[in-house]
Amino acid sequence: MSIFLDSELSHEERTEDAKFRIIPVPLERTVSYGSGTEGGPAAIIDASNELERITVGKEPCAEGIFTEAPVDCSGDLPEVMERIAARTQAAVEAGKVPVTLGGEHSLSYGAVMGVARALKRPIGIVQIDAHADLRVAYQDNKHSHASVMHLLSEEGIRLAQFGVRALCQQESDSRVANDIFFKDAEDLVVGNLHAVDLPEDFPEDVYVSFDVDGLDPSQMPATGTPVPGGLGYYQALRLVEHALKGRRCVGLDVVELAPDGNAAWDFTAAQIVYRLMAAC
Repeated sequence: MSIFLDSELSHEERTEDAKFRIIPVPLERTVSYGSGTEGGPAAIIDASNELERITVGKEPCAEGIFTEAPVDCSGDLPEVMERIAARTQAAVEAGKVPVTLGGEHSLSYGAVMGVARALKRPIGIVQIDAHADLRVAYQDNKHSHASVMHLLSEEGIRLAQFGVRALCQQESDSRVANDIFFKDAEDLVVGNLHAVDLPEDFPEDVYVSFDVDGLDPSQMPATGTPVPGGLGYYQALRLVEHALKGRRCVGLDVVELAPDGNAAWDFTAAQIVYRLMAAC
């Protein structure tokens, strides 16, 4: 089995006592444009072996990184979501931080619900994404990657969205109905904003969902739904890091990498994962 940061971890840093639990989810069931997300987790893990131990002056791996076996993504999607939820719930109940690697964005429903079940208190999601993912259903599938945040909103999860630049009327209406906080890509990019304060009543416990298509395609073309006018690499990470200040990161996912043969994009996704660990 492939191991995240295998080239750098000591024996003690890769045991089940590790702070971070890598949960690969090679899910590709509702993609609606480009394909390839099934290969995302393996590509990220392979590329992670080229990472350095230090990022932004921190060494997340010193607190341990344990890589679990990939989640079985066969069968009906509700069953897959429950398998994912069981993994993240177990990680949080053990006092660990689940780091879920995708795979398409629909997996975040299972990942977040597992965390919520374990904590039994309010959590909020900080979402980096080109899309709001607030459609009630897409292509007749309520578990579509385009509907994942709608499902989570229905569960009472608070959302803060950064980088959106592709939005339908139904999603715009949902933002109002569900009191969703957002700063869209044009305002962030044109304004060169790297820090945005969350509402004061936003939950203390935060789950980070980072869709790589939130980045501009010039920096991340290896994704199924690229949209021009996206966030810069440092900009996206600093927005998340600022949002986490004074709050606690209880889990994260990095999704929608569709490897295209250029290792640069796999490495970019792996570096995002590792830097988000440093923010937890």
